[in-house]
Amino acid sequence: MKFIELDEKKYTDFWMNHPLKTFLSSKEIGKLRQESKWDVDYVGVELNKKLIAATMLVSKVRKFGKREFYSPRGYLIDFENNDVVTFFTEELKKFIKKKNGYVLRIDPYLIYKQRDIDGEIVEGGIDHSQVVKHLYQLGFKKVETSNMEQVGWMFSLDLVGKSEEEILNEMKPNTRNTIRKASKLGITIRELTYDELDQFQDIMIETGERKKFSVRKLSYYQQMYKLFHDKNQIKYLVTELNLKDYLKNLKAEKQQRKKELEKLNNAKYNEGKRKSLNQEIESFTKKINQTQEMIEKAGKNKIVLSGSMFIMIQPEIIYLSSGNYKEYLHFNSQYLIQWEMIKYGIKHHFKKYNFYGIPENINQKPKDYGIYEFKRGFNGYVEELIGEFELPIQKMYYVMKLIHNIRK
Repeated sequence: MKFIELDEKKYTDFWMNHPLKTFLSSKEIGKLRQESKWDVDYVGVELNKKLIAATMLVSKVRKFGKREFYSPRGYLIDFENNDVVTFFTEELKKFIKKKNGYVLRIDPYLIYKQRDIDGEIVEGGIDHSQVVKHLYQLGFKKVETSNMEQVGWMFSLDLVGKSEEEILNEMKPNTRNTIRKASKLGITIRELTYDELDQFQDIMIETGERKKFSVRKLSYYQQMYKLFHDKNQIKYLVTELNLKDYLKNLKAEKQQRKKELEKLNNAKYNEGKRKSLNQEIESFTKKINQTQEMIEKAGKNKIVLSGSMFIMIQPEIIYLSSGNYKEYLHFNSQYLIQWEMIKYGIKHHFKKYNFYGIPENINQKPKDYGIYEFKRGFNGYVEELIGEFELPIQKMYYVMKLIHNIRK
């Protein structure tokens, strides 16, 4: 085996055909890191002049002139081949040490233990416990979930061999009904252009302030657009509602219920029907008043309800991030966006729809359990990755950890 440095093309050719590839290990993300003053290297292992392992390394100078090295979702390797993993790791240690690096972080895109929709371990399913054991033997240290850079738990839906009707029928009844109800409201879905990305960031800012999470700068969304859009690998979608049309439909529905009520005679057996129609008329009246208030407040007929960001690189579509305006949450427009992209995935032969991050240990009902509950409604299964690991390269690693812990 031979450790080699790679150019961008050779790395990308290998990445394109590797089963562990994801957008985070792509050269495009390397370019994004370079915008934030990270350096990028590509390295790999050859056997008989054939590339059998590779990774992208991004590095940045931290304290005392020492470099932190990170392999985003790396390595691209057969993790069950201990000899290759050992060789690559030992060579990486030498490479990083020469570049004054003190640590190597990795967070492989590799399932730890296969789980079902409820997060329960599947008996006889995928189990990479031995891979984790081997990483420990090589000197890697596990990073706490709260300190991980990328998500460690995901929720996904298989699309292979399934029709739209089959996937819709396999959803939880409440999710399926919500999609159908939202569809009838006249909500439309539109893809944003580069010049409109500030609309998506506005949604994220409002959501971040409400849910207490930090929001990326507009420049991040713009850079991601530039890197992936020409290859049709990214979409920013927003849901919109024409309030004037919506108001017109509400008034028509209310009038229809009134006509039905007028047709009923005073027979006792119609009491239930009359009560139901009166309740519907009252509900439509309330919605009409709310909509008129929204029109006055917005000062325009068309409003944006929510937005989502998607990465689309075979074999999966990743639902990367999203936000909603609080006052429009009752329209449930995010359900429509998910359904739209699931249908897109079927049409374009993606194997998997990845709803992405969920909290770990969902059976303990953690704080963000609602995120999992929303995604679970579409059917699918929980995916637990093996996590993030740090490999100390120099003794300075322990000094850096001490400084980090003191600050924390």
